[in-house]
Amino acid sequence: MAEDIYKVTVSVPADFIDILMDAIDEVIDPLYPGYRRCFTISDVVGTWIPTEGSDPYIGEIDTITRQEEKRIEFVVREYDLAQALHVIDRIHPYEEPAVDVIPMKAWRSLL
Repeated sequence: MAEDIYKVTVSVPADFIDILMDAIDEVIDPLYPGYRRCFTISDVVGTWIPTEGSDPYIGEIDTITRQEEKRIEFVVREYDLAQALHVIDRIHPYEEPAVDVIPMKAWRSLL
């Protein structure tokens, strides 16, 4: 029986990347036997315009912001998903971090 797993991606300022990965690793069970703290890191550029009433960590109201960020990706079992998302919500410095949660199939389950 295949278990439900998800890929989670989130972009974060570089100075938060290890803090966030360490905190996520503490609350999830390893998915890959013999390995823990398994993340993929990519360089990305985020862009946004903070609007009136927002409290941006980076950027100014009504001004286009472009920011070099790190995007982290990791896989998590369904039973650990909420815990991982709570960590992101608690630690991420942005008011509204862009978080993608994508249902996945374990590739070995397809063999």
